[in-house]
Amino acid sequence: MKTAAPFTRPVTGSLRVAIALFPFLAAVAVVAGIHLKVADRLTDPLATHFDVRGEADGFTSVQGFLTGTLLILALLGAGSAVFVHRGRPAASGRWVIGTGWGIAATLALPTSLTLLANAHADRPESARLPMWLVAVVLAVGVAAGALGWLLAGPEPRPQPPRPGAAPRLDLGPGESAGWTRTAGSPLLVAVGLLTVCGGLFLGITDDWLAGGLLLAVGAVTGAMASVRVTVDRRGLALAPALLPYAFRRIPLDRVAEATSRNVHIAAEFGGWGYRVRHNRSGLVLRSGEGIVLRLHSGREFVVTVDDAATAAALFNTLLDRARPSRGD
Repeated sequence: MKTAAPFTRPVTGSLRVAIALFPFLAAVAVVAGIHLKVADRLTDPLATHFDVRGEADGFTSVQGFLTGTLLILALLGAGSAVFVHRGRPAASGRWVIGTGWGIAATLALPTSLTLLANAHADRPESARLPMWLVAVVLAVGVAAGALGWLLAGPEPRPQPPRPGAAPRLDLGPGESAGWTRTAGSPLLVAVGLLTVCGGLFLGITDDWLAGGLLLAVGAVTGAMASVRVTVDRRGLALAPALLPYAFRRIPLDRVAEATSRNVHIAAEFGGWGYRVRHNRSGLVLRSGEGIVLRLHSGREFVVTVDDAATAAALFNTLLDRARPSRGD
């Protein structure tokens, strides 16, 4: 009888949300439990920062220390759960859950150690926390992240397009057509705006050289956050939504066939933006519907955009029209 290997089946739905949320709930429970156990031995304020010799050199009120830590854990846990719940399977990938487990551990462990160090000291100034514990915290964080990664299960494998599977658009002999849509990412818009603001602030308050670099990065990020995708007799073109010039073109003669499918960002590309992998490249601003061009080189060029099926059908019709003129 065959048995399935552990951690080899994709984990989806509410179970994945629970896995994402669990480490933060556990961290809150551990910190709150330790505080309740040692509350009568704590002084106010607490020693919350320690120098390289392990001696206390920073102090915070008990309420502020606990409230800040528990609030951060609660917000991170809620954000992780919402991201996993609302994202498609790969958008809520293993890297999100594994990172969450690591963060929860590296927040909860030093907080707990700080409470215990203060509980064993007769006054805040005498609390000690050896620096070698930093290595322990990092090791625990890595181990927790690896465990979360395993529990999350593998991402669903993307299905490659089948040759000849894409439909054609019904156009008459004398008819012509074009297709265009705008693909955008609110996340990249926010990142670009924040980077520009940071560049302005840095330039005004300190150094315009560093500030100008941030401004340039923010401008490029913002420009790439909204892209117009066009399919016409020249092929596929990508241009910033606010500019008329295409930064990427795929002509018809480079393409064997166009299809559409659900694109999983984390599983296929590992992130957002213009991505390049060993067998595929493209502009992916979100997970979901996308047009996939199968190139004669064997690689794929992918763009995530709404109504991708219509774009693929038109692309194939234009390919059929162009092939006789090339002698195919």
